[in-house]
Amino acid sequence: MTIPAYQSVRVEASLDEPLSRWLWLVKWLLIIPHYVVLIFLWLAFMVLTIVAFFAILVTGRYPRGIFDFNVGVLRWTWRVWYYGYGALATDRYPPFSLADDPDYPAHLDIVYPAELSRGLVLVKWWLLVLPHYVIVAIFSGGITWGVWRFAGGGLISILVVVAAVVLLFADRYPRDLYDLVLGLNRWCLRVAAYAVLMTDEYPPFRLDSGEHEHAG
Repeated sequence: MTIPAYQSVRVEASLDEPLSRWLWLVKWLLIIPHYVVLIFLWLAFMVLTIVAFFAILVTGRYPRGIFDFNVGVLRWTWRVWYYGYGALATDRYPPFSLADDPDYPAHLDIVYPAELSRGLVLVKWWLLVLPHYVIVAIFSGGITWGVWRFAGGGLISILVVVAAVVLLFADRYPRDLYDLVLGLNRWCLRVAAYAVLMTDEYPPFRLDSGEHEHAG
């Protein structure tokens, strides 16, 4: 049986080898400038999402300018997660940009919806996505998004710590572990996009591990 592809949110990445054995020990310090910027970006993100909520409720459309900005914030956050303790899968410093960087090994894109359900906007972010919230809480140690996600905890953090120890002593990032970490992050990002009203396509209950999205 062919599994239908999930089309709305595309999360792709590549393991950036070779990786430094020790750099992960100080990345918490190196990404502080990103933390500072992301605090303000996520404050704007939350305000604009409220604006988008009412726009969708009235018009059935997500304002394109707000959509592009919010995608950029999610994209920026994903790159910092990927460099930092959400994956530790690259040593290339994340760019300070909302735009996609084709040269960076982590990418996120969300298809702009031509129309969104006015009814779903009332319930999808708290009721319909509730089962996913439980799963994401296990994966990430909570259901908050953005810079607050860096608090860590959860299955992803445990797996990344294991990868860091292996990297320190064996000078390699286990490929199977990398694929799993990426799949867990992909699940979280899909749920985030649905919860903040950017798509009506319900996130699938499946782990699409590996560098590339499931093609169907």
